[in-house]
Amino acid sequence: MTIPEISRRMLMKGAALLLASTALARQTLAQTVPSGGRLVVAADSEPKNLNPAIVASNGVFFIASKVIEPLAEASFDGKDGLAPRLATSWEGSADGRSVTFKLRDGVTWHDGKPFTSVDVAFSALNVWKPLQNLGRLVFANLEAVDTPDDYTAVFRFSKPTPFQLIRNALPVVTSVVAKHIFDGSDIATNPANNTLIGTGPFKFAEHKPGEYYRLTRNENYWDKDQPKLDEIIFRVLPDRASAGAALEADEIQLAAFSAVPLADLDRISKVDGIKVISKGYEALTYQLVVEINHRRKELADLRVRQAIAHAIDKKFVVDTIFLGYAAAATGPVPKNAPEFYTSDVATYDFNPAAANDILDKAGYAKGADGNRFTLKLRPAPYFNETRQFGDYLRQALAAIGIDAEIVNADAAAHQKAVYTDHDFDLAVAPPVFRGDPAISTTILVRSGTPGGVPFSNQGGYANPELDKIIKQASETVDTAARTDLYRKFQQLVVADLPLINVAEWGFITVARDTVLNVSDNPRWAVSNWGDTALQS
Repeated sequence: MTIPEISRRMLMKGAALLLASTALARQTLAQTVPSGGRLVVAADSEPKNLNPAIVASNGVFFIASKVIEPLAEASFDGKDGLAPRLATSWEGSADGRSVTFKLRDGVTWHDGKPFTSVDVAFSALNVWKPLQNLGRLVFANLEAVDTPDDYTAVFRFSKPTPFQLIRNALPVVTSVVAKHIFDGSDIATNPANNTLIGTGPFKFAEHKPGEYYRLTRNENYWDKDQPKLDEIIFRVLPDRASAGAALEADEIQLAAFSAVPLADLDRISKVDGIKVISKGYEALTYQLVVEINHRRKELADLRVRQAIAHAIDKKFVVDTIFLGYAAAATGPVPKNAPEFYTSDVATYDFNPAAANDILDKAGYAKGADGNRFTLKLRPAPYFNETRQFGDYLRQALAAIGIDAEIVNADAAAHQKAVYTDHDFDLAVAPPVFRGDPAISTTILVRSGTPGGVPFSNQGGYANPELDKIIKQASETVDTAARTDLYRKFQQLVVADLPLINVAEWGFITVARDTVLNVSDNPRWAVSNWGDTALQS
């Protein structure tokens, strides 16, 4: 079962009728999709750096992807799951040492300058490879970008680099910025990182801190039929509970990324004029993970990690914390990534009795207070579900004699404590699977990542066999052989438990039924919304 198929009874009933009526409305309006209007959207954060070429994260993409475009976007029906954007085609060499991109002609930057291959080369060599959180991994062996003409860019690699990886990474890591804006500056601190100039269907107009971001129509967009909207306003609503009320009052028309709490969905789905949509996050699978600090003697013991895995009731987590909008995880690759996923891994059924027996036999006896030892537990503050799981995990560990002391912190303090100071024993994290294990998945277990890198292996875990598989996969050009290596990767991770994968989930979009063309690609919330429209 894939995450988009997972929905509560109300989605099975209400959404079936809703989607049918929406489909009918779209069919009726297919020839005359309206243009114009202002779409007001809930935004729950204000990124410090809004440039997706540097910070490839969903919080940044949510706003910036309408302004700054990648070479390709995810697609439900495109070849290899991709749709052209600034590139019209891409082809890898047989030896894995080059990839040739044909670029779109007739594209201009929002300041009127022409877009060319020089911008792609500059972005790749000066931004994606040295600065971007994910590009550092994908383009680690990129050594040059040839530009034989304005509309051809040839990426050359010092070592064989899998075309499968480059292809899968295109939507996430290839946001192109203008050379003439950034060249000769300190790119990381250039003011243009927050006053974006791109090629997308919308122009960045203004940001009023604490209130809103405003984007306006790009009249010179390369797709002459887009955008449909005149304006998008991202209204800053850090309190998620307020998004539902704003939708009901028609103060906003759309809330993505489960901005309406899951507990409110059943009620709001019954409100006239509002639709609840679980589609459109298939390429943005979040994973609920227990990070483990292997510097702690007890946690360096595989038997203790196995006992913790047996203490977690994944079904309870899915049903109670996620209200059914999730799936139990089997390992580090989610089920809705069929290109790589395997179910042929070790399993740890919910069995507190077995967990207690493992700990007893391992010599971790209970003291007079019933506790074997105490751990510091840090739940990530980003989502209600990660915080709630932290509370659940404390109770689950208590049932096997482990006393977990919860330490809560804001996002900045949490990241520093876990990924820089290593001041944790267990942490709850929500990493994202981004279409390929090499992108923000292997980094969770690979050894040698410098301190301070968020969502990486900062628990001190080191396994030469696992590191060898990761390195081998990073240089394996043959797609079938590389895929097989990642299946072995999953088996080894689940057997040795450097971390514990608990659940995987997508998000929910709630919108007024006047919003058309919602969730029409697997990364819809972080795509360009060029065809999104408002029915008057």
